[in-house]
Amino acid sequence: MTRLWNDPQRFVDEMIDGFALANAGYVRKVRGGVTRSTRSPEPGPSLVIGGGSGHYPAFAGLVGPGLAHGAAMGNLFASPSTTQIESVIRASDRGDGVLLSYGNYAGDVLNFTAAQEAVRADGIDCRTVLVTDDIFSAPPDARDTRRGIAGDLTVFKIAGAAAEEGRSLDEVERVARQGNERTRSMGVAFTGCTLPGADEPLFSVPEGRMAVGLGIHGEPGIDETDIPTAEGLAELFVEHLLSPGEIPDGVTIDGARCVPILNGLGSVKSEELFVVYRSLALLLGERGVTLVDPQVGEFCTSFDMAGASLTLLWVDDELEGLWTAAADTPAFRRGSVTALPPADRSPDADVLDDTGAAVPEASADSRRAAERIEAVLAAIDATADRSAAEWGHLDSVAGDGDHGIGMRRGASAAREAASAALAEGAGARTVLERAAAAWADRAGGTSGALWGVILRSLATQLSDTARPTAAQVVAGVDEGRHAVMRVGGAELGDKTMVDALVPFADTLAQRVGEGAPSPAPGPTRRTPPRAEPSRRQR
Repeated sequence: MTRLWNDPQRFVDEMIDGFALANAGYVRKVRGGVTRSTRSPEPGPSLVIGGGSGHYPAFAGLVGPGLAHGAAMGNLFASPSTTQIESVIRASDRGDGVLLSYGNYAGDVLNFTAAQEAVRADGIDCRTVLVTDDIFSAPPDARDTRRGIAGDLTVFKIAGAAAEEGRSLDEVERVARQGNERTRSMGVAFTGCTLPGADEPLFSVPEGRMAVGLGIHGEPGIDETDIPTAEGLAELFVEHLLSPGEIPDGVTIDGARCVPILNGLGSVKSEELFVVYRSLALLLGERGVTLVDPQVGEFCTSFDMAGASLTLLWVDDELEGLWTAAADTPAFRRGSVTALPPADRSPDADVLDDTGAAVPEASADSRRAAERIEAVLAAIDATADRSAAEWGHLDSVAGDGDHGIGMRRGASAAREAASAALAEGAGARTVLERAAAAWADRAGGTSGALWGVILRSLATQLSDTARPTAAQVVAGVDEGRHAVMRVGGAELGDKTMVDALVPFADTLAQRVGEGAPSPAPGPTRRTPPRAEPSRRQR
């Protein structure tokens, strides 16, 4: 279990601070993650990677010459927010475009895509290559829908090396896609991982058993077996990764060249991995595979999960040259890299934040409505505080278990932003806009982005200069419903927040249509201050 932390809600922030301080020769902290602290001698395309925290050395440990130029870092097992990603893109841009690369997860796709659109609007050529290497997350005929696990490293390394050579963005994108097409991975686990502050792991595996095909966020595997010997695990890896449907087009196993990456997921020791690799090398050699630059260690972890994954990158001459090219990052080094001067610090690139903007003038009626909004957000915050553990438990059954933490961070940030705006005299619209931005930014992930969408949709229907009407609230909730379905790609019955939001919006519209009175915007009874969560010091 995770033992060393202060406040679970501050864990990622404090981790990023410590990482940047410990690796100042490689990275500097910017809003939403890190970017290189060195300056490249010539303009060129940049590689920005990222995803949820909890997977070190993915993703910040791979920033440096020969690899990534920046890493957007979300909450634990949750996507970075759109604003965080946009900040890292702008801080890492070298003038010739940016390639985004990350694992294929819904929250990452939603937020990285929104950030890409934002910087494109300002003239930055920004493109995306998703990593889809996990063979157990979808069948071969649906490879584009697979999730990304430790194969992230191969795609990132190939793209980063191409950018370091001074290739065009077109070329960097091309070889990254080729690298992804030729990468396959699978993972197993013996125990689950425990997030900071949690009393139980996200999932459990019966004693003496092994989950096969699980995801790095604790997504359930597709099978469960007795724990094999090291040789038995090697045989399982080879059986699945060398099955006919998993061999990339143009590759013939006998005579092929392959980079094997045996990855520990958190608490399997290197010595154990070496025993497994001994058998892997023998088995692959017997199939006629030539092994190129084998890697054994931790490259994409899942906190303290006991497990391992095997990634195979099937190389041709071009990919092999890019894989073996020099790189120097906090967690991945090879060859010799020319020392680079420190980057010029640009404070404008570090911050993308509108909270310092002047608050528009507001009428007394709108300010009274804003007080009610703040009270509602305070009630949501208190509910999230009480329910975070249970929500996390429910989420761990079907997903990655981060929902409680994300909701708690998002609701708390929204309440604080609303209170700050109200103290400056903001009206209803501005209070909701500030709350929406704060929720999406601090919560991250899919639900964080969607809660931001809901609050922004409601804000667009309100005003800072007039009392909100019931019809405006109905219109805002209805727009929020449609926006969530549009952005999230979900329909009623998909077992998402849409299943709660749609009947709520319909019932609200019906009640208002029947003449239900709109609450008066009079004095609001304030919710008592929320008690500070207990903190365990280590």
